[in-house]
Amino acid sequence: MTEETPGFEEKPDVPSGATPDGAEPKDAPSSPEEEASPAGDAVQTVGLTAQLDQVRTALNERTGDLQRLQAEYQNYRRRVERDRATVKEIAVAGLLSELLPVLDDVGRAREHGELVGGFKSVAESLETVVAKLGLQQFGKEGEPFDPTIHEALMHSYAPDVTETTCVAILQPGYRIGERTIRPARVAVAEPQPGAAAKEEKATDEESGGCEEG
Repeated sequence: MTEETPGFEEKPDVPSGATPDGAEPKDAPSSPEEEASPAGDAVQTVGLTAQLDQVRTALNERTGDLQRLQAEYQNYRRRVERDRATVKEIAVAGLLSELLPVLDDVGRAREHGELVGGFKSVAESLETVVAKLGLQQFGKEGEPFDPTIHEALMHSYAPDVTETTCVAILQPGYRIGERTIRPARVAVAEPQPGAAAKEEKATDEESGGCEEG
């Protein structure tokens, strides 16, 4: 029989590493995956930001390409419309140029009082049609001579003009818009040689007489 030592109680054997009864368990050490989680999130955020920047750059490039393409198309459309209008104007001008001799005959018949009956009706219909196509007649007696729209066929001097003036319209001019189909053929008159000097002298004499008075 074994003798028990007074004051000591036998305790059961506790395995190594076990938590005694009543003691709070210590926190287990974090795993390597949990410790690396914040760093992994940062790397992933940086990667997403770089991808987003790449997408934005590509979007800006595509937007710029689209804007350039749209501008080129608008310029092309305006150029086509302008060319179409020019071609139409040239075609109409060519047609009306062939009709100018007929219009000249109508004008001469009107001046001589021969525009009567059915001929008058046809002539007026023709003039209405060419006016709708944009044909305009120009050239009037008394207007200053302009070499860009007048063609001088006769020349003279006149005491009652102060500049080169159209004194007779031999053939009217015609235009379509700003395009001149035929210049007005005119007779022009210039001031008499020395008339300006005489007028200046007379003006000086009148001025001198007024001062003496």
